Amino acid sequence: MDDNIYSEIIMEHGLNSPYKRELDSPSCSALGHNPNCGDEIKLHIKVEGGVIKDMSFTGSGCAISQSSTSLMIQTLLGLDVSSAKRIIDSFINLIKREKLSEDERSNLGDAIALENVSNMPSRVKCALLSWHTLEDLLDKLDSNKNA
Repeated sequence: MDDNIYSEIIMEHGLNSPYKRELDSPSCSALGHNPNCGDEIKLHIKVEGGVIKDMSFTGSGCAISQSSTSLMIQTLLGLDVSSAKRIIDSFINLIKREKLSEDERSNLGDAIALENVSNMPSRVKCALLSWHTLEDLLDKLDSNKNA
């Protein structure tokens, strides 16, 4: 993929996300906030039988935070929670400029379009906001399940 396609993916998801909506009867919701730039994302997730059945978000922020959230949802919908956690780790490592295997890169789907955000330190937190929020949310669901 070239940079123009990446830019188109980011802009499309930032402006017209099909996942930006309320979710009826979520299993859990969580708010992620970046005080440095004002991005605020509320994630809603529905997990049934250990599988992410539905996910959405509300909130506001820059194109990077909005598109990153939308791409995350697109990538993780329908996966079991353990697979989703592995992909979350891969995305965080991608943005931290750590080397990923071809499988890890492939599993990121269109979220790979955000790879160059790692070259913009002021935007790294924007790209990672929803991914860290979801990571915490899934850990919370796991601990509630095991309690």
